[in-house]
Formats: sequence, structure tokens, C-alpha cells
Amino acid sequence: MKTTRMAESIKKVFIVEDDLILNLLYESYMEKLGFETTGELVYGKTVVELAKKIEPDLILMDIALEGDMDGIHAMHEIRKFSNVPVIYITGNSDPHHRERARQTEYLDYLIKPIEFEDLKTSIEKHLSNTQNI
Repeated sequence: MKTTRMAESIKKVFIVEDDLILNLLYESYMEKLGFETTGELVYGKTVVELAKKIEPDLILMDIALEGDMDGIHAMHEIRKFSNVPVIYITGNSDPHHRERARQTEYLDYLIKPIEFEDLKTSIEKHLSNTQNI
């Protein structure tokens, strides 16, 4: 019952992805794992505001977003008031983006395209690390 344990540990997940098809795909992955999702978030500023109100348990964050604020900048803003875990799912694999993202203390940095098992493994890795603390 690994799925149940994951769902008990992480309940509310924000999916921040400006590609609607990928957003729906990630939403289906998370629901398959038993999580409650808030999807269709495409603006960094909106995510920051919503994170203050809802306090998610996990954020799946793309780096390239609509508007002036990218995903890394949004996480820097969120870090001012929250230690919510973040998994970046991005096409930006260059060292510059990785270093910027590293400063937000992410759980994982996944390069698109990802499969269901990639996301599941990333979440399970995080949960096993936090259970050992």
C-alpha cells in the first residue's frame, strides 16, 4: 500500500505548468497516486499568492511559465514564507537554470519528457528520506 502512504503524507499538490496537455497529464499521474491536485496554474505570481492561502504539501513546478515570473523566481518568493517541497519538471537542463533552482532547495529536478514512474520514484525517494529523519 505504498500509494496510500504517499497520499497520507502529501495531500495537496500544486501543478504549475503552462502547457495544458502536460498539466492534465501530471494531474492524472498525481491522482493515480491518490493526491488532491490544484492544476492549471500557469503564472508564477498566482502560485505565490495561492501558496499563501492554501499551503500546499508539494509543488510540481515548471520553470518556463506565462507572465513575468518564472518558476524559480516564484519558488524564491514562496521560500520567504514556506518550506513546501518542490519538484521541478522542466525542459531547462542547462547549468544556469539548475544552479538557480538549487538555491530553492528542491527535492528533484526532472527533465521533460517524464513518465509516471519518474514522478512516482521521485516522490517515493522524498518520502523515504523524510521518514528516516
